[in-house]
Parts: sequence; C-alpha cells; structure tokens
Amino acid sequence: MLRTSEYPEVGDLVVCSVKNVKNFGAFVSLDEFGDKEGFIHIAEVARGWIKYIRDYVREGQKVVCKVLNVDPSKGHVDLSLKQVNEHQRREKIQEWKNEQKAEKLLEMVAEKEGSKLEAFYEKHGQKLIDKFGSLYGAFEEASIEENALKDEGFKGKWVEHFVQAAKENIALPEVSIDAFVEMTCPVPDGVDHIREALSIAQTSGDAEVTVQYIGAPRYRLVVTAPDYKTAEEEILAASERAIEYITSRGGKGKFQRKE
Repeated sequence: MLRTSEYPEVGDLVVCSVKNVKNFGAFVSLDEFGDKEGFIHIAEVARGWIKYIRDYVREGQKVVCKVLNVDPSKGHVDLSLKQVNEHQRREKIQEWKNEQKAEKLLEMVAEKEGSKLEAFYEKHGQKLIDKFGSLYGAFEEASIEENALKDEGFKGKWVEHFVQAAKENIALPEVSIDAFVEMTCPVPDGVDHIREALSIAQTSGDAEVTVQYIGAPRYRLVVTAPDYKTAEEEILAASERAIEYITSRGGKGKFQRKE
C-alpha cells in the first residue's frame, strides 16, 4: 500500500498483521507503512488479566491498533489493541479496504496514461489526498460530481480516465435512518386524510422516504440519503409535512425518534 509517511503518528489507528505471538506480547507488521514492525505489549492486548495471550491475538490475524509511541531511530512502534473499540475497528478496516481499492483504480488510470503506479502516485496522488482527504475520497467525489477534480484545478487527459474509473467502480454512499409518526384524524374521511399525509411525507428531492405501517396510529418513516446530515434534515421535514397536513384536516400528529 502506498504511503508518503515513513512512520505513523502517535494516536493514529493502524491496520496490522500479527506475525509472532509471545507470552509477553505480539509482534506485528504495519500494513499501511511498508510492513514496518510494531509491538503490542501484553498489558495493551486486552483489559483485565490475560491467562492465555493467544485467546486474544494469534499469528496471521488482522488487527487494528492505536499508536502509543514511535521511535524512528530504533525502528520501534509501540501499539495498543485494547484502546481500540469495535466501532473504531470496523471504521478503520473499511477505510483500509477503501484505500486498497482506490490504489487499484489509480493503477488502472496510470496504465491508461502509460505510467507506472509509483510514478503516477508521486505526481498526482498526494495532491489528490490533500484536496479530498484520501484517494478513495477523490474517487468518491468524482463518482458523485464528474467535474470535482477540474473544479480543484486538476488538468490533463488522466482526469477523464479517473472520472471514468470512479463512475464504473465506486458506488454512491448511502445512509438510512428511521423515526416514527403517530397520527389520528377523527373526521368521517380521516383514513383518507392519513393516507394522503403519508403520501405527502414521501415527496422528497435529495433523499428517498418510505413509510412502513406499524399499527394504527403509528407509522415508521425510513429515509435513505447520501449522508447523515441530509437524512436527518429530510426525516424531520417529512414528518413536518405529514403532521402539518393532518392537522389542517382536523387531526393530530406527533413525531417520535424511537418506537
């Protein structure tokens, strides 16, 4: 995996491959940093008393660790496994997989330009990371908006190849959230008004809104959007549309975050 930094920084989360497990700790290679070696002391493997270290780490295992200390002069990188929670581990592994995929796509772009990956990365890779946060972020932005690179000042035939690779290989990001609305309408045609209110809730521009029947008078709103901010804004707007309509027809409505 291509990296410009020779060593990680203290506090970084890093993907490691366990190479050798001893009673006092585990030696690992840092996958993102040219397989440099790191060490997890047994005290940093897990919380509490450890009877058998191989109950927690074993050779060949892929783990995510937090960097505690770096000494480039000695080539030492001290790591902690216990200071990484499950959410951080999943996010870091996904980020690592995304960057691996991005490098393969960048190699495809380089080949179309008649260049080797290392040379192409040196010329354009770091600039893409500086502008978009990561290689994968650059491909993701190009997939969403084909002029994203041009808008940031990138020029050349390779940009077209880059956009093509992005559109063919990067799925647009999506997140889903849900909430609930409770609606009643005591007028004779109240059921029709509730049905119309739910239909109005589903009219959206930047997100997909669906309604699921839970059991009168409760309904679930499910919003799928490109990001959490858009999803959150739309679920509030959808519920407001439904409640405003049912209220105007003599009914009542209430928004609930949880069932």
